[in-house]
Amino acid sequence: MNGWNLAAAVLLGAGGAAALWGVTTGPPARRVIAQNMTTSAVCPALLLLSQGYGRPAYVDLALLLALLGPVGTLVFARLLSDDLSDGPPGAWRLTWTAAGAGAVVVIALCVAAGPGRALVKLLVTGALLIGGNVIASRALAGGFRGVRGG
Repeated sequence: MNGWNLAAAVLLGAGGAAALWGVTTGPPARRVIAQNMTTSAVCPALLLLSQGYGRPAYVDLALLLALLGPVGTLVFARLLSDDLSDGPPGAWRLTWTAAGAGAVVVIALCVAAGPGRALVKLLVTGALLIGGNVIASRALAGGFRGVRGG
């Protein structure tokens, strides 16, 4: 086991356990937030495992997850809008912590990858992961100022 695999195991262990607990307990608001945070734990772990095992195909899986994870959260938020309207969930500390962890992983992997096509793919994956989760979290918390739901 190398350092990349160890970091992935720690990330999956800590983030996965917290997300699993959030998804299986509590009100729908906590479940939707936990579902969104699952993407923030699994996607960087896939990137770390890609580097640890030398399998570039894992980056493609992480890219797909970074794209579809927040979209799934937005679909759930729309479907559960009546349940979430009582008290919109807020998890900004958790969102920014997950975004910071994702940024650290992406930066470390960019340094390890060096210039080239792999670097571009890592940067796109990181931007989708961080941006998508921040947007999905903001949508769960009641939307954006000046934007009204129809």
